[in-house]
Amino acid sequence: MTLPSKKPNWRRRSTAPEPVRVPADPPAASPDRGSVVQASLYRDGRKVSSPSSLAETFRRLRDEPDGMAWIGLHRPSEEELLSLAAEFDLHELAVEDAMEAHQRPKLERYGDTLFVVLRAARYLDAQEEVDFGELHVFLGPDFLITVRHGAAPDLSAVRRRMEETPELLALGPEAVLYAILDAVVDGYAPVVEGVQNDIDEIETEVFRGDPEVSRRIYELSREMVEFQRATRPLVGMLHNLMAGFAKYGTDEELQRHLRDVADHVTHTSERVDGFRQALTEILTVNATLVTQQQNAEMRALAEAGFEQNEEIKKISSWAAILFAPTLVGTIYGMNFDHMPELHWVYGYPFAILLMAVVCSSLYVIFKRRDWL
Repeated sequence: MTLPSKKPNWRRRSTAPEPVRVPADPPAASPDRGSVVQASLYRDGRKVSSPSSLAETFRRLRDEPDGMAWIGLHRPSEEELLSLAAEFDLHELAVEDAMEAHQRPKLERYGDTLFVVLRAARYLDAQEEVDFGELHVFLGPDFLITVRHGAAPDLSAVRRRMEETPELLALGPEAVLYAILDAVVDGYAPVVEGVQNDIDEIETEVFRGDPEVSRRIYELSREMVEFQRATRPLVGMLHNLMAGFAKYGTDEELQRHLRDVADHVTHTSERVDGFRQALTEILTVNATLVTQQQNAEMRALAEAGFEQNEEIKKISSWAAILFAPTLVGTIYGMNFDHMPELHWVYGYPFAILLMAVVCSSLYVIFKRRDWL
C-alpha cells in the first residue's frame, strides 16, 4: 500500500517541548468491560465499531476479514490476557511478561507477532520527580493490543491522532506502533527539560551550602538510572524495528518517520547520559565543599581551643606566682612558740625577700616558656 501523493503531516512535532501535562488515570471500568479501556475495529483507516467487550471484539473481527482490532487494556487480569492469547495465538512467554510489570524495554518476534515493551515517563512538577510507566504492545497482522501498567503514556491522544489521519491508520498495525513509539519518545522531552531545571537548581543549592542537597542529588541520580534504562535499550530496538520494516516492505514514508523517532531517542539517551555524568560531578563537588566546610569548622574550633589554652596558661601562671607569697605568709603566720626565725630581727625582711625571689623566678620561667 502506498501513501497518497499529498503527504499528511503525521508528526506535528514542534521545536519546543509542549507544556507538561499529566494525563489523568483512566476511569474505573465497568464490570462487563474489565480492564478494557477502549476496543475499536477499523477498516481502511476508518472506525467501524467500538465493541463493549473482548468477546464481542473477537466476533466482530472475524466478521471483518480486512479489518484491524485495536484493544487497549489497563492492568488486565490473567483471565483477560489468556483469552487474548487464545484468540490471537500469543506466545506464552510474551503473555507471562505482560502479566508482570517491571520489564526492561525490548523487542521480540514470535512468528507473525511482535512483542514490544516500552518505558514511558512523565515529569511531575509538584513533586519535582519523574514518574515511569510501562507499556506492553502485541502487534499482529490484523490486531494491536496495548497493556498499560501506570498512568503514562496517554494512549487516548494517540488514538485520536490516528483516527484524525485515516491515511496513516490505513497502513495497519505498524503505523499504530509507530504512533505509540512517537508518543512515548515525545513524552521524554518535558522530562528532559524538567530534569535540566532540577540540575540547575541543585547546582545553586550546592554552592549555597544547602544541607538537604545531597539527598536531592541521590534521588535524582536514581531517577536518571531508571530513565537511562528506559531510553538506552530503545535505541537498539528502533534500529532492529527499522531493519524489520525494510525487510518486510513496510511503507517507505513510515520507515522515514520511524528513523526520525530513532534520532530523537538517540538525542534523549545522550542527554540522559550527560545528566548522570553531571550529577556525579555535582556530587563530587558537593562532597569537596562539605569537606572544606568541615575543615574550616575544625580549624575554627582548633583556633578557639588554642586561644582558650593560651588564656588558661596565663591564668595558671599568675595563680602560681601569687601562690608562692601566700605559701610563705601562711607558714610564717602560724604563730607557734617554737618556730625558726620567728623572733629573728631580720625575719620580716627575709620573708618579704623570699616572696619576691620566688615570684620573680616563677615569672622569668613562665615568660621564657611563653606562658605570659
